[in-house]
Amino acid sequence: MLTAKQRELLLFIHEKIKETGVSPSFDEMKDALNLASKSGIHRLITALEERGFIRRLAHRARALEVLKLPESATATAPPRGRQAFRPSLVGRPAADGKRSIPVLGRIAAGVPIEAIENETGRVTPPDDVDDIEDCFALQVRGDSMINAGILEDDLVILKRTDTASTGDIVVALIDEEEATLKRLRKKGASVALEAANPEYETRIFGPDRVRIQGKLIALVRRYD
Repeated sequence: MLTAKQRELLLFIHEKIKETGVSPSFDEMKDALNLASKSGIHRLITALEERGFIRRLAHRARALEVLKLPESATATAPPRGRQAFRPSLVGRPAADGKRSIPVLGRIAAGVPIEAIENETGRVTPPDDVDDIEDCFALQVRGDSMINAGILEDDLVILKRTDTASTGDIVVALIDEEEATLKRLRKKGASVALEAANPEYETRIFGPDRVRIQGKLIALVRRYD
């Protein structure tokens, strides 16, 4: 699942490559999305790369390759304008009993959310999770946390909180637009969001750009 801006940029890159044979420049992308600076484009490209929609080709100028498009994509780019994001549905059966907690969508271990509020299912947490008040679950997309034992399609159980310590795995909301599952590192006044996969870079932000929404406390894995 992509934010409106991520989807808009992906389709713009795709159309530009089809027309010219090369990916657009950062200035062209910035103008197309009506963004004030190229730093916003860099964040969008990083998010698309983490989600497996594009890849950067080494040692080539303007080297972006579109690997896939959203399922609902059409041949033309979507209309301009900011749209509210809502989590996609998670294909999990509802759990019975008082110990079930809500599944609230998908999160990229490397999906953007505007708010974690839409319940799409329920799951029973592990027995060692005693206090389930204010807990919620998200289904993992991507592989940026594989070395922390978090795999694609795992359900991560999180406790709602706006604080966390260095080393905690958290859902962090970046610039009130993009949320990601990463390990938190505090470096002076800066906040680093660290992947558990050497293929992904650590992203560093000012403290006013990152808001913690939950802290990982357990994980549920389904074996088919």
